[in-house]
Amino acid sequence: MAGKPFNMKPFLFFFKIFLSKTWNKFYYQKKSSISNASKPEFNMFPAEQDLNPNRNLVFHMEGVLLRSCSVFPYFMLVAFEAGGPLRAFVLLLLYPLLCLVGRKIGMKIMVFVSFVGLKEETFRIGSTVLPKFFLEDIGNEGFDMVMKYCGRKIGVSEMPEVMVERFLRDYLRVEGVVGKELKVISGHFTGLMEEKSTELGGVFSSSDIGLCCFKNQKLFSQCEVVYLVNEGEKGNWEALPREKYPRELIFHDGRLAFRPTPIATLFMFMWIPMGLILMVIRILAAFLLPYKLSVSLQYFTGITGTSSGLNLVDTKGKQGGTLFVCNHRTLIDPIYVSFFLMRSVTAVTYSISWITELVSPVKTVRLTRNREKDSELVEQELRRGDLVICPEGTTCREPYLLRFSPLFAEMTKEIVPAAVDFQVSMFYGTTAAGFKVLDPVFLLMNPSIHCFVAFLGRLPESETCQVGGRSKFEVANHVQGEIAKALGFKCTTLTRKDKYKLLAGNEGLIK
Repeated sequence: MAGKPFNMKPFLFFFKIFLSKTWNKFYYQKKSSISNASKPEFNMFPAEQDLNPNRNLVFHMEGVLLRSCSVFPYFMLVAFEAGGPLRAFVLLLLYPLLCLVGRKIGMKIMVFVSFVGLKEETFRIGSTVLPKFFLEDIGNEGFDMVMKYCGRKIGVSEMPEVMVERFLRDYLRVEGVVGKELKVISGHFTGLMEEKSTELGGVFSSSDIGLCCFKNQKLFSQCEVVYLVNEGEKGNWEALPREKYPRELIFHDGRLAFRPTPIATLFMFMWIPMGLILMVIRILAAFLLPYKLSVSLQYFTGITGTSSGLNLVDTKGKQGGTLFVCNHRTLIDPIYVSFFLMRSVTAVTYSISWITELVSPVKTVRLTRNREKDSELVEQELRRGDLVICPEGTTCREPYLLRFSPLFAEMTKEIVPAAVDFQVSMFYGTTAAGFKVLDPVFLLMNPSIHCFVAFLGRLPESETCQVGGRSKFEVANHVQGEIAKALGFKCTTLTRKDKYKLLAGNEGLIK
């Protein structure tokens, strides 16, 4: 009796596991044959010294740069920030279906739910919200692989081009971007993608080098050499340090302060009803209770804070009020200054919404941006009592200080710089392109809020305009530098106009 033929399937199965566990990076080189019938030859990823950094590079963004394997959080950001909470909730409900269908169909569903009905002209999420989350998701190892090439770089993504183009061009200095095109009718996205061939021969050159993961190698068949990255190893990649960002991330917009994974998004929607109740309690406590009792209750509801340098604030025997000059992180910076001082202060602002003025427990005075009128207004308020002013004129979420307006420097010699830092757990309480009337709502809905205020002591008279003979610009720059030093922030010359032109396409005036 003839013996049964040897079964090769178990051997091939274990050999495949051995390859996936041992070789984390591979490449194949196209054979110089007329037909593509021959199989690619797999070898280990070459050492860094064997690479030619002067070659052009085509890389797959999701497979090479990003550490996470899911693009769901990015579509959730589009749905929430551009479409609203209801659209985001629908996308969350469809998540179990996305897990059941294939990657290609799931991508179409996410694109449709996130984009259908949005205006193409006003869509700014790709340049104002997503870059922050992309940068936080970049792997340090993948970034080094891409940036070592000095030639022309082309980024390829399975996501719509409007989501990734500005990030790749502005923050990674990529010369070309290839993504899905969305169909537009009457200036609105239909949520449908243009059908494109997977053979992008017009983009790639036969001399290009490709970087991608295993499942995307067909897109790079036109490249001369393709290096493959094992997705299993991406989980061990480290996050890209901020100091290695090709471009500094100073401004970004949006309400969500966390990465909206499915679990985190579910928790957010479960929290919103409780958050609304908590917001009302916090507002009533600030309005109706004395300072000491109000601070205790706010601490119990999750609003905490720490301070330093209170012993340096000495206003006894002074005629008129003290001008507290602080950087601007959130709407309630002056309120925290008031709480730590345990006395009422007046907040001078450049532009806030009417609802913010309505719910503010401290008096607010709005400047007119007319130098003479504003100077007279500030001097009048200083005669009545202490004043808090934020010379930046707008908030900045990242560890940077915008240019300080020198208006405050000429008003008084009693100047106390105050360094403010702020952390929220779920929502940002400021926006450039969104509805500003909702700023206090989102801020006070956070499960936890923490503020740190460092009082830096009264500015020496030799550093003031009235006594020391300093110019108003020297005083403003000196105060900015002292606050930046206390917080470990970096000074910039950017202004409110720069921020709003980038994030909202206007000058940020509230009428």
